[in-house]
Amino acid sequence: MSAQGSTRDEVATAAAGAVLLTLASAQFLMTLDSSVMNVSMATVANDVGTTITGIQTAITLYTLVMATLMITGGKIGTLIGRRRAFSIGCVVYGLGSFVTGLAPNLTVLIIGWSFLEGIGAALIMPAIVALVAGNFEPSARPRAYGLVAAAGAIAVAVGPLVGGAATTYLSWRVVFFSEVLVVLVILVLSRRIKDIPTRATGRIDLVGTLLSVVGLGTAVYGILRSSEWGWIAPKPGATAILGLSMTFWFVVVGAFVVWLFVLWETRLEQNGGDPLVRPTMLANPQLVGGLLMFFFQFLLQAGTFFIVPLFLSVVLELPAVETGLKIMPLSVALLLAAAGIPRRWPHASPRRVSRIGVILMLLGIVVLMSGIRLDASAAVVAVPMVLIGLGIGALSSQLGAVTVSAVPTEESGEVGGLQNTATNLGASLGTALAGSVLITVLTTSLIAGIQDNPDVPEQVRSQASVQLASGVPFLSDTALESALTEAGVDPTTTQAVVQENQVARVDGLDSALATLAILAVVSLFFTGRIPREPPGATAPDATPDPTTAEPV
Repeated sequence: MSAQGSTRDEVATAAAGAVLLTLASAQFLMTLDSSVMNVSMATVANDVGTTITGIQTAITLYTLVMATLMITGGKIGTLIGRRRAFSIGCVVYGLGSFVTGLAPNLTVLIIGWSFLEGIGAALIMPAIVALVAGNFEPSARPRAYGLVAAAGAIAVAVGPLVGGAATTYLSWRVVFFSEVLVVLVILVLSRRIKDIPTRATGRIDLVGTLLSVVGLGTAVYGILRSSEWGWIAPKPGATAILGLSMTFWFVVVGAFVVWLFVLWETRLEQNGGDPLVRPTMLANPQLVGGLLMFFFQFLLQAGTFFIVPLFLSVVLELPAVETGLKIMPLSVALLLAAAGIPRRWPHASPRRVSRIGVILMLLGIVVLMSGIRLDASAAVVAVPMVLIGLGIGALSSQLGAVTVSAVPTEESGEVGGLQNTATNLGASLGTALAGSVLITVLTTSLIAGIQDNPDVPEQVRSQASVQLASGVPFLSDTALESALTEAGVDPTTTQAVVQENQVARVDGLDSALATLAILAVVSLFFTGRIPREPPGATAPDATPDPTTAEPV
């Protein structure tokens, strides 16, 4: 090879690397906020003059805005150009971060974080999917998508570390002001990203947008409130209609509206209109298989990320920084698998790799479940974190390329909207389901333990049965002892209740992990929809896109 050819290859590789770094950084940023806020809730609530419930409301609204606007955000990118949608999204997101950093009260916090950042994320994340497809050849996409997905998953894992360190040594506001600087760097680097030509013309389908927002928003909101309302039978004190919980009704109504959305989009497509998403795309088994596996991956991932920090920070009472460090092996393993599998085995079967990924996650969950005991230490999470990280990385290295390669590159924006909708639904359901099982079993186990414990007076047993029936909070030993002492409970009874709570916490954690393990097995049945051949061998694009960069 001539020196000139070698130089061109090096320049092309550097350009592709810069594009990948830009998109991965954006994905990291989109995912970081929630995990940072989760460990800083008490401090944030105090600073903006609200309660923990107020901050949880802001987190819920952020999730809702993202989940409901992903499909619309993908379509906007198709109409105005993916790089333009990406840049506009970055500006909106950066503005939201700045407003959040300055927030003097909950209202401003919600405007900046929940709405502005949520809208920005809804424009950025579908565009990332499309821009990877437009900047990398099909054979290079698995590694590119793997690294971008790994960046998002790592953000969830390191969020507690970042949030804990910032809150402890500086201020949670520093995180959001830092995000503004990162957004500015991303905007500068994004000029090297090549957009892809679009065949789409027309306007945004306003009726479809309204139906998708209402349908997805209603269903996701019901899922997010399931811990308070109950899934089917209403919790004590919760509102019910015809004896059924509000979660049930919200999910049913949301699903019905989504069905109306599909009917409307089908009619629009048949009449030659410009739907948000072509319903005929959902007849593609490869695309549907990829979306289903995205749903299950994020369900298992979110459920795990919900349970492990609880075990470390509440049961073992580790500080936020140490909790983040204990989760770090997952991030390292994830990155190694996401980048290493496509590089080491570029022609590996996506179906086989996906199955291995699910099995690794299943093994990690089972090992973790077997390790959580009354005398367990933080060391029990080390091996499970590595196994789960390898599993997530294996899935991340394949699924993005599988979904995008199922359609022409021009439709990658719509696929990005569907893909991120599936991941948001999976993450919302995974967190809600793990939390619901955890609290339900914790409550049942603690009440039964108190009733059977001879050291607990009869009066306390009766009060516990009534007061704890609606749900037991997941408390550390220190917090529970303090609450009981302040309530005037004698030391013997306090110690007995604390011991029963320790047993109940283990029961709750193990039951939540068992639920995730069952769902991991269920997800294996859907891996048959993933293709055997790698995307580069079966990509629908007949000719290489002239705007693409060289493979990385």
